[in-house]
Amino acid sequence: MRLPSASIALLFASAGLAAAQEAAPAAEAAAVKSPTFAELFAAGGLLMWPLLVLSVFALAYVAYLFFVLREGANAPRALVNDVFDAIRTGSPEEARRACDYHRCPFAHVAMAAIDGVSNLPSIDAATLTGLVEGEGARQASRLQRAAQWLLDVASIAPMLGLLGTVLGMFRAFQGIGGDILVSAKPVVLAQGVSLALITTVAGLLVAIPCMCFYAWFRRVAERRVAELECLSADLVTLLLSRRPRA
Repeated sequence: MRLPSASIALLFASAGLAAAQEAAPAAEAAAVKSPTFAELFAAGGLLMWPLLVLSVFALAYVAYLFFVLREGANAPRALVNDVFDAIRTGSPEEARRACDYHRCPFAHVAMAAIDGVSNLPSIDAATLTGLVEGEGARQASRLQRAAQWLLDVASIAPMLGLLGTVLGMFRAFQGIGGDILVSAKPVVLAQGVSLALITTVAGLLVAIPCMCFYAWFRRVAERRVAELECLSADLVTLLLSRRPRA
């Protein structure tokens, strides 16, 4: 009668041991804390500082582009109305003063057109159109290049992240090659590689938003250029209709 009791006791002991073995990894996993941002930043190495500088610059430049490419910044409605009204009333000098006071892409185009008509009263339509298109092309190029810095940041940040990863993996493998005890622990290698990948993740976190903002601001710039082209065409038509007849 004692044999079944001993078997039952041995069974319960085995089950308890198995449960303890299963609970041990769970307890160890619970004891591992998630790294903080400061710890991840420090683990990424020196290349995390250039990535931080790029991220701050990109954030500031995005705010700047929101201001520069906002609606009405390149062709303020008040300025457009003042210029057109002054030309209709035969006061191109007043229109030019308004443009000179409020410098913007439309003001530059309007001044080029007004100066062309003032210097050459008998200017033909082709010449005036060429003057306006030339200045308009310069202003359009400036608007379209405004977001180029974001594309540059989006290209540089992943390269810095990849460089940090390569250097981190090099250090990890170099340490394993010089230490037999470490080479016997694959966990240490995995930890070293995971830390080396921090810079790649940081570079992508900087590059991806920059690329998205670049695509969006590029389309905004295209809309602003289209608005400037329409206003330039209306201005040329108005100036040609108001020039003195020979």
